[in-house]
Amino acid sequence: METVSTIEELRLRLAPLRRAGKTVGFVPTMGYLHDGHMTLVANSRSGNDVTVVSIFVNPLQFGASEDLDKYPRDLARDSAMLEAAGVDFLFAPTVADMYPRPMETVVDVPKLGSELEGAARPGHFAGVATVVTKLFNIVQPDTAYFGEKDYQQVSVIRRMVEDLAQPVRIVPVPTVREADGLACSSRNVYLSAEERRAAVIVPRTLDEAERLIREGVRNPAELEAKLDAFIRSEPLATPEVVAVRHPKTLEPLETIEDAALILLYIRIGKTKLLDNRVIDIASENGMEAA
Repeated sequence: METVSTIEELRLRLAPLRRAGKTVGFVPTMGYLHDGHMTLVANSRSGNDVTVVSIFVNPLQFGASEDLDKYPRDLARDSAMLEAAGVDFLFAPTVADMYPRPMETVVDVPKLGSELEGAARPGHFAGVATVVTKLFNIVQPDTAYFGEKDYQQVSVIRRMVEDLAQPVRIVPVPTVREADGLACSSRNVYLSAEERRAAVIVPRTLDEAERLIREGVRNPAELEAKLDAFIRSEPLATPEVVAVRHPKTLEPLETIEDAALILLYIRIGKTKLLDNRVIDIASENGMEAA
């Protein structure tokens, strides 16, 4: 595996591979890798000749009161994991490499990016769309892989790619979970032992949503209220987003007919955790999308 820190060097390394007709798969990350990231890597390696992984903690997607400085970082650990997984290139730029001067250009998907998690984190998805566009311009991948745990993020990126005719195929990959059902996340490391035990309320809330829908709850507002109360039964949990939406458009539903997307953004102590599930009423067991 080659580790590259500058845009020019990465372009130089990838150019002859493209000329030789090699396909390039790309996994953008902020590092502190876990099994979910490595599943994205495995998907890229199985579908492409060359796999590039980026590690960049992007300041544009953090708010003033968020955890940019505290976000976990361990490049040596991550590099060893990626090398063992057979990654071809690790792109690990600094902030100065990516943003040599303050960015004036912003890529935004304002409707999709300003609600749900975007309402709780104003400007977050504009920061995501901007850095992902820049990374796509640098790597020029054929295919890019994103985890479905970040369902709204995947929706924003898909819409951005479609609107801007960016020549990259977006592949969402199902969420990888820990043994008790909690979605793998770099932020799980923030949880104390007590908070980690409490965090199971997140996947349990998805199970509760499925149970309620199976029992006949069809009113989205009623379902959201019941789930909010269920989350609050855990003293360490504070629901910030509990939403029932259309799985494809993320639009609010008037009634639950065929399928419903349950989106959760829950704070456990000071740590914010995302999760979601698509519940297909026609399916006996539902369909987990993250």
